[in-house]
Amino acid sequence: MIDKQIFFDGHNDTVLRVMRGQVTPGQLADGLPDGHIDRPRAQSGGLGGGFFAVFTPNPDGGSDRDAQMKLAAYDVPKPEPLDQGFALDWTRRGFDALEAMEQAGAITLCRTAAEVAAALPGEPLAAVLHAEGAEAIDPDFAVLHELHARGLRSLGPVWSRDTIFGHGVPFRYPADPDIGPGLTDLGRALVRECNRLRIMIDLSHLNAAGVDDVAAITDAPLVATHSNAWAVCNHARNLTDRQLDMIRESDGMVGINLASAFLRPDGRKDDDFELDILLRHFDHLVERLGEDRIGLGSDFDGSLVPRPIRDCAGLPNLVAALQAHGVDDTLLAKVTHGNWLRVLKRTWGE
Repeated sequence: MIDKQIFFDGHNDTVLRVMRGQVTPGQLADGLPDGHIDRPRAQSGGLGGGFFAVFTPNPDGGSDRDAQMKLAAYDVPKPEPLDQGFALDWTRRGFDALEAMEQAGAITLCRTAAEVAAALPGEPLAAVLHAEGAEAIDPDFAVLHELHARGLRSLGPVWSRDTIFGHGVPFRYPADPDIGPGLTDLGRALVRECNRLRIMIDLSHLNAAGVDDVAAITDAPLVATHSNAWAVCNHARNLTDRQLDMIRESDGMVGINLASAFLRPDGRKDDDFELDILLRHFDHLVERLGEDRIGLGSDFDGSLVPRPIRDCAGLPNLVAALQAHGVDDTLLAKVTHGNWLRVLKRTWGE
């Protein structure tokens, strides 16, 4: 039986730390002095597992995005599209890193919702393989099948870069996500092939037109693994009420993103605030989606999270804030892991 306070998380970027040589798989298993996730802190904080993203960074190291996102308003240009060969090499090495993390005892790779449920109460983190951005995928989908065979179960067609499959949203505040065209013909074909393979499509980086395109094609629940309410924070990366209504109608869900810039009403990348702001997003998402369609999508190791949470060991502070806000044990169990397991079962045909 899973404890009501064990979290399954919609998104983290811990793999990227391994790939950049910042940590080793063994250190993730034994404990770290920095970052957001390791096995000992996960145990103490109640993090049982989540989606582990394989993300290909910009070859040039990116822009001065962090500095711009501390301003009152910003519009960070989208990076140039990636070369498919470069992205494929990086993605394969990301999958290698995840397998090394499993061998070190830091994670247990899971390919079904039943495996996730069985692994959540254990010490190694239950890990679902997610590709954040489809730059590695070829037009014939041979790579998609290769990665699926290695355990890929969730895919975001875009990050904040355009791909042959569609268009993402930039880091822009204040802004509406209705920015530019959506999926390409190849992107629509990708959605259909992912449906056939039972790979979850992640909406979190798609623009408004792209979300509409996925909704028109998919036979699976609509899921945004790490997104917040645009009504509370008018960031291009957040979800409008119209999009939330579409997700509700599909019986999908949204994982609340702990990234400060997507929580704060002023859109600033600044972690100095209390969890009442997060609770405003929670209330709005529950109002639009219902209690069965909301969970956590932390963005640990990929964002600046609120100081009261700090890292995965601080998740009890989130639990305490939810309980003080009136969340009972039944809803807490749904928010921490139950809703994710429900959606994964539906998406993966279990």
